[in-house]
Amino acid sequence: MSNSKMVVGSALAGLLALSMTNAALAEDKPEKCYGVVKAGKNDCQTASSACAGSTTRDNQPDAWIYLPAGTCEKIAGGSLTPKS
Repeated sequence: MSNSKMVVGSALAGLLALSMTNAALAEDKPEKCYGVVKAGKNDCQTASSACAGSTTRDNQPDAWIYLPAGTCEKIAGGSLTPKS
């Protein structure tokens, strides 16, 4: 195979990989997932804690973390809205 064919093939493969990565990133915007956070691992304040990383118990219903879109529904106990 000639060098020019190899270069063109590599460039096309790189462009294809880049476009697939950008499409995946656009679809995987993070969303808040409630009720699955380990103690001290929340991303923001809750009704009973003032800041990120301050929850005191696992699976606190109003504590959340950012996850890629579509992931929360796959986790047992995960919810896109705060639990009461």
